[in-house]
Amino acid sequence: MSQRQIPVVVLAGFLGSGKTTLLNHLLRHSGGNRIGVIVNDFGSIEIDSMTVAGQVGSTVSLGNGCLCCAVDGSELDAYLEKLTRPSVGLDVIVVEASGLAEPQELVRMLLASENPHIVYGGLLEVVDAAEFDATRQRHPEIERHLALADLIVLNKTDRVGESEQRRVRAEVAGFGDGAAVVTSVYGRIDPELLFESKPKGERFGQLSFDDLGGHDDDGHGHDHEHGHEGHLHAAYEAVSFTSDDAMDPRRLLEFLDARPEGLYRIKGFVDFGAHDPRNRYALHAVGRFLRFYPEPWPRGDERRTQLVLIGSGIDGDTLLEQLGRCPVSGPRGDAGHSGHAGPEAMWGVLRYVQEAEDARAAQEDVRDVQEDVRDAQDMGGPDASGLPLN
Repeated sequence: MSQRQIPVVVLAGFLGSGKTTLLNHLLRHSGGNRIGVIVNDFGSIEIDSMTVAGQVGSTVSLGNGCLCCAVDGSELDAYLEKLTRPSVGLDVIVVEASGLAEPQELVRMLLASENPHIVYGGLLEVVDAAEFDATRQRHPEIERHLALADLIVLNKTDRVGESEQRRVRAEVAGFGDGAAVVTSVYGRIDPELLFESKPKGERFGQLSFDDLGGHDDDGHGHDHEHGHEGHLHAAYEAVSFTSDDAMDPRRLLEFLDARPEGLYRIKGFVDFGAHDPRNRYALHAVGRFLRFYPEPWPRGDERRTQLVLIGSGIDGDTLLEQLGRCPVSGPRGDAGHSGHAGPEAMWGVLRYVQEAEDARAAQEDVRDVQEDVRDAQDMGGPDASGLPLN
């Protein structure tokens, strides 16, 4: 891929939930990322006037390099095309659902978009904890919105007691169909739930391993002025997984198909070894959405699988244990999942490659490589594990 795809996040929530406050928080704490915001009216974005660098037509250029566009639903594709141009240099785009369309319509439009430079970044639904019951009575469709959400922010939790917060959170989670649920006050969530601060070290797609440890003042998980529970990132967990052994495609897909509740994002690179030695596969998962992106191994890079998993209420040890069963050499004892399986082992992965043409080409590449391996074995050469593929 010549240009990394830009995640497009849909931000939804009924009037008064704190959606605009949350959006402004993201803009003020972008972590060095350039954010594109698509809204229906500039008046709904209460950005301090000092942060606005200039306005041209229906686009506002913000002082931190972010852009804000005022559009209606019919203009969405046109603005996505403009915002995803390489010269603009955005890292993430946030689409505010209010005034554009129902959240599910926006999600459908993004998933059906033919723009090759975007990827679905999830539906974030903001809920007012203090007004949840009243909101359900006035807007029963909120249950449908929550069922579609990938991340639910239970906002204004300072306005309810602890027991009431637990009750509302449980109800919201019940409607959320496995979505991650985080609590907030004044919309203050950690932006790394949606995007990452600029990396200090090597960048893995849109995610940096180094930055996951970059929340703390001393770099060792300690804040000398505040307790850990006061951190924004205390509302979620991040788990890193690394394997020097190639991953078995079928085992990894079984893991991905059974993602637990609260696991919001998975990012990183996957090495499928002899199944496709020419490519590494960038993995992007948000909620139930999953994509693989095959790309040639960079010259000189060490071949390994590196993934970061982010969620709320997840069991990191269990996730690592389950992923530990996914490498070809992992403890399974099932010959049908061996690293020497035929090219059909990759077909499940190729279903999640975005472009059908790319999938077919990658499938042909896998077949070619497997034929090369079989030819070498027939000629009395080393087996697949001994071929100089790495």
